Amino acid sequence: MSELKERARQYLRQTLHDPNAEFREGQWDAIRMLVEDRSRLLVVQRTGWGKSMVYFLATRLLRDRGSGPTLLVSPLLALMRNQIEAAARIGIRAVTINSSNPRTWDAAEANLRRDEVDVLLISPERLSNISFRRHVLSVFASRVGLFVVDEAHCISDWGHDFRPDYRRIIRILQALPGNVPVLATTATANDRVVEDIVQQLGEDLIVIRGRLGRKSLRLQAIHLPHPAERLAWLAEQLPRLRGSGIVYVRTVRDAERVSEWLRANDVDAHAYYGKLPSVEREALEQALIDNEVKALVATSALGMGFDKPDLAFVIHYQRPGSVVEYYQQVGRAGRDGDPAHGVLLSGDEDDDITDYFIRTAFPPHAHVREVLTALEDAEEGLTIRELEAQVNLSAGQIQHVLKLMSVLDRAPVIQRREPHGENRRPKNVFYATGLPYAPDDQRRQKLKRIRRAEQADLRRYMAGEVCHMTFLREALNDEGSEPCGRCAVCAGRPLLPKTTSALLLQKAIHFLKRSYREIKPRKRFPDRKRIQPELLAEEGRALSVYGDAGWGDLVRKGKYEDAHFSEELVEAAATMVETAMKVIAGKTLRVYDQPPPAWVTCVPSLRHPELVPSFARRLAARLGLPFVKAVRKVRDTPPQKEQQNSHHRLQNLRRAFEVVVPEEHIGRPVLLVDDMVDSGWTLTLLAALLRLRGAGPVYPLALAETTGK
Repeated sequence: MSELKERARQYLRQTLHDPNAEFREGQWDAIRMLVEDRSRLLVVQRTGWGKSMVYFLATRLLRDRGSGPTLLVSPLLALMRNQIEAAARIGIRAVTINSSNPRTWDAAEANLRRDEVDVLLISPERLSNISFRRHVLSVFASRVGLFVVDEAHCISDWGHDFRPDYRRIIRILQALPGNVPVLATTATANDRVVEDIVQQLGEDLIVIRGRLGRKSLRLQAIHLPHPAERLAWLAEQLPRLRGSGIVYVRTVRDAERVSEWLRANDVDAHAYYGKLPSVEREALEQALIDNEVKALVATSALGMGFDKPDLAFVIHYQRPGSVVEYYQQVGRAGRDGDPAHGVLLSGDEDDDITDYFIRTAFPPHAHVREVLTALEDAEEGLTIRELEAQVNLSAGQIQHVLKLMSVLDRAPVIQRREPHGENRRPKNVFYATGLPYAPDDQRRQKLKRIRRAEQADLRRYMAGEVCHMTFLREALNDEGSEPCGRCAVCAGRPLLPKTTSALLLQKAIHFLKRSYREIKPRKRFPDRKRIQPELLAEEGRALSVYGDAGWGDLVRKGKYEDAHFSEELVEAAATMVETAMKVIAGKTLRVYDQPPPAWVTCVPSLRHPELVPSFARRLAARLGLPFVKAVRKVRDTPPQKEQQNSHHRLQNLRRAFEVVVPEEHIGRPVLLVDDMVDSGWTLTLLAALLRLRGAGPVYPLALAETTGK
């Protein structure tokens, strides 16, 4: 054995706290090629194979030889904490510079300049930060000893998790000296994605592919059409499964709702998604690693980079976006070699969710034209908030356009950090460069066809005509994928029951019908000026999420099919009002801190003059309260759903209503009823007008929340 390999093996054993540890097949070869040959590698290996061990050991060996530090680009830095801790056992000093730790940036930069950092971890988004490129990367780039791209499938828009900022990596790579070794790693790349990565990172990229089979996984697929069936199944089966695991969902709303349901049934489960504060996410990850919770109900934010070898189950509440994405997520289970369950549940809403993600993968050309035109007309550039006032697009839609435009090779948009007055943080200002934008329609259409074909593959996986593991491996172009002998297809029987108790099912249906939504009062205008406190609406409630399980489907039917809301909805709304307390995401919140409503009014419509008033009258009668037509629509306006941001929604409502509060109701609390609530500006404006005309506290009530639908 060479001296270098023996030293690497000692580092391996030191890192793993295992005096008998040996390299897995292919690990040493990759390390040797990076350290001795200074090669450029793409390593495609299954989850749990030890890709991070390759770049940390290669870093240690290169630093021993006097090389500069490693620059590691990873999409989920927070999920690498345990890997960084392991690397510290062999003296690797790793630091991160990301949006969650700004207080440590100066110290990290100073340590880099003193060459006291072995690995700098950054997110791909950090590469778009002008200050980082100017003050850190420009100084650091000439000394890079190893360049690592983790989760490299994100480079490819053929991959399941394309991240536009990954395209900036190519520019960094081109700027590095030619002798800098490069390592790109992924567990989820089929032939199409590998080919795209090679084209982008260079034809000299050497591809190392391993076998992707997982002997520990016990795979099963179960179709349960209604969400209540899946909720009941989870509440019944999770307590019977050993250890702890992950329940994957597609939306934040489902993460909150499923975790709330499980806790209500004595299963210690918590919601996990990207918008949670980083401190809260880290605490949840650690609780799962330490087996202090039964499950995290997570979006795809908990995926790449998360390392818990003894994860005992991964269950999907809905079908994911592709077979490749499913393999990446289910592969988190059973990495310690012990049997682990991977169960794919699917429901009737799966196709709608996937269609939404496919439709919104790229911004429409009309959105691009609107943003570019606004920027071309603004010599001094525009911030995102200023763009919202100029174009009828949401902040998210605008950011989507700017992101894709700014990472193009000949970018028609650039971003600059500019002063924003004394004692205020600099602002991001966007400018048109004058370079033409030519949309690649052929590529877009090809990507949509691929995404729809991937969904067809998942439906075939659900059908269970061939071994589940074989199906996954063939989708990833893994050769020699023989039947696993352990999945439900190979066993010829369900590994876990497909049905659930009638009692739990009824309980789940009742839960969905009581999953009320909070209507938070707007407190600021779009220009960030405060709304006068005495004009604010109170906290309100929405009965459902539009089109969702529970009441949402009945709301959709009443509005667009029957043109009449049923008595069932009247009774459900009355029950909601009569309930003095509500529970949302495990928190008990009092709705009516002041006296409850004493009268009822509603939001009128010139297009459907009787739809909401009819419902509000019947609700008032059911509650034993007077109904007053206090609000009148005096100007026809386009539907609020056509207005994409707060500037346009509020502008659309100006001088559209007249409000008269009868003298006998002056100072008395009022229930303000509407059918739908999205941004909340209609209810906010009418609440202010009602208060100005003498009404008491205004409690908004809507049949459905439409946000995100």
